[in-house]
Amino acid sequence: MKSIHKIHYSNSDNMGDVISESVDLIVTSPPYPMIQMWDDLFIKHNKSIITALKKGDGAKAFELMHNVLDPVWDEVYRILKFGGFACINIGDATRTINGNFVLYSNHMRILKKLLEIGFNALPDILWRKQTNAPNKFMGSGMLPAGAYVTLEHEYILILRKGMKREFKKEEEKKIRRESAMFWEERNVVYSDIWFDIKGAMQDINDRQTRTRSAAYPFEIAYRLINMYSAKGDIVLDPFLGTGTTIFAAMTSGRNSIGYEIDTALRDSINMAFDKIISISNKHIKNRLLKHIQFVKKRIKEKGGLKYINNFYGFPVMTRQEQDLIINELTAINEIGKDIFEVNYNQKPQEAFCKDWATEFKQYNIDEIS
Repeated sequence: MKSIHKIHYSNSDNMGDVISESVDLIVTSPPYPMIQMWDDLFIKHNKSIITALKKGDGAKAFELMHNVLDPVWDEVYRILKFGGFACINIGDATRTINGNFVLYSNHMRILKKLLEIGFNALPDILWRKQTNAPNKFMGSGMLPAGAYVTLEHEYILILRKGMKREFKKEEEKKIRRESAMFWEERNVVYSDIWFDIKGAMQDINDRQTRTRSAAYPFEIAYRLINMYSAKGDIVLDPFLGTGTTIFAAMTSGRNSIGYEIDTALRDSINMAFDKIISISNKHIKNRLLKHIQFVKKRIKEKGGLKYINNFYGFPVMTRQEQDLIINELTAINEIGKDIFEVNYNQKPQEAFCKDWATEFKQYNIDEIS
C-alpha cells in the first residue's frame, strides 16, 4: 500500500494541473478576511482593500477580501468528484473600524458563495476553541449595554457536490470497510460541536511557523479525512500552510495535493517529513490503545461485545468494525520535486494482535463473544 503527496507552490485560484472531477475530498482552512494578520495577503491581490480600510468602510473591505477567495471556491467545485465533500474550517472576525466594533461573518459569506456555485450544504460543525484568557468580557465590562460576548468558536462547513457517494465495486466496498472508525470514535466525531480539540500533534512544525501561517490543529484535518473519505482517495488543500492536511492524509493512508503561495514555508514542511513517520505511528498507536481502554471499560460495566475485529482479534461494537485496520507508515521518500511517496505496512500491528479473550478475563467476563 502506497500514497502519493504533491505540493504546488502557486496560487490556488487556478488549479489547472488538477483534472476536473478527480478529487474526493477538500479539507482546508483559508486566510480569514478581516483578521488583521491576513490584511497584507489580501491587499497583494487587490489594492482597493487598503483604500476601503483607510476610509473606514469595513463592509467593502470585507467583500473585497472574499472576492479574492471566490475564484478558489470555483476551482474547488470544478475539481471535486460528484459525491465528494468540501470541509472548510473558517472563523468569523471581530474588528473595530472608525470606532465601530462589528462582527464580520466569514462563514456565512463563504457558505453563500458555495451554495451559489452548486454545492449542497450539510450540517456544519462548531469547533469550540480552548481559551486561557484571564477575563472573558469585552466592551463595557459589567455595565450594560455595550458589552460583547467573546468569540470562542470556529465553523467547519461541510458541503457535498451532488448526491450521496456510492461504493459499487467489491474492491471499493472492501477499502471502505477497512477505512471504518471505531464505534466510540464515531460517537465523538459525528457531533455538531467539538469540545475536545486542543491542537494535538502541533509538534510537527515549530511554533514560529505555525503562528505565521495560523495552522489549524492536526486532529481537525485527521478527523475530517477519516469521516469523509476512504483509503486511497485524493484529498486536496488549496491553502496548505504548514502542511497539516497533507500530514493528516499521510497518517490516514490517503493521497493528497496541496497548494501554498508562500514558498518560505517549503523548508518547514520538508523538515516535518523527517518526523511524520514516528509522529503518525504514535497517533495511530494511541487510537488503538484508546479502543482497548474503551473495551475494558465497556466489559466491566456492560459485559462482552458482540463482534471481533478480523485483523487484530479484539472486540468491537459493530459488524462494520470487523475489517477495520489502521496501517502504520513504514517509509517516506521524495520521488520528484515536492512529490512524496509513503509506504505502509498492510499487516496489523503485532502488539495489538493478542489472545484478547484471555487478556480480558481479569474483568470477570467468562466469554467475549
